[in-house]
Amino acid sequence: MTPSLPDLIFQVTGVESAPLLAALHEEAFAGGEVWDADSFTSLLGLPGTEALVVLEGNEPAGFILTRTVMDETEVLTLAVRPSFRRLGLGKSLVEQILPKGKIFLEVSISNNAAKKLYDRCGFIKAGHRRRYYRDGSDALVLVSTPSE
Repeated sequence: MTPSLPDLIFQVTGVESAPLLAALHEEAFAGGEVWDADSFTSLLGLPGTEALVVLEGNEPAGFILTRTVMDETEVLTLAVRPSFRRLGLGKSLVEQILPKGKIFLEVSISNNAAKKLYDRCGFIKAGHRRRYYRDGSDALVLVSTPSE
């Protein structure tokens, strides 16, 4: 069970949040594949793309970036600041988007924490992408299971 965080606020943001998203992404993925503000600006300019930022109190703690086309939503990235990890924020962000319908995403085969998160949220393996990431690592393709 995760601790209760009564001060969580979820905000849908647009292209104006690109610098914030880039800073959060850099902190969350330090030493890894980090996206800059220009990348977020480009993505948020695409139809159906939105960022959902979670604030704990007034402090940005993380976000999930999704793109919805017709009846499918793809998680483009999910980032939680290291100081806010293991509090259930990633799960809370994923749960916020589940009502969108069928959700799919790619996750690095070596990202055990993310794989556990998506498993807890009911995602199942739908495929495998070889050498998907810039570092040459593989990705699992996961898809949400229908809620009952």
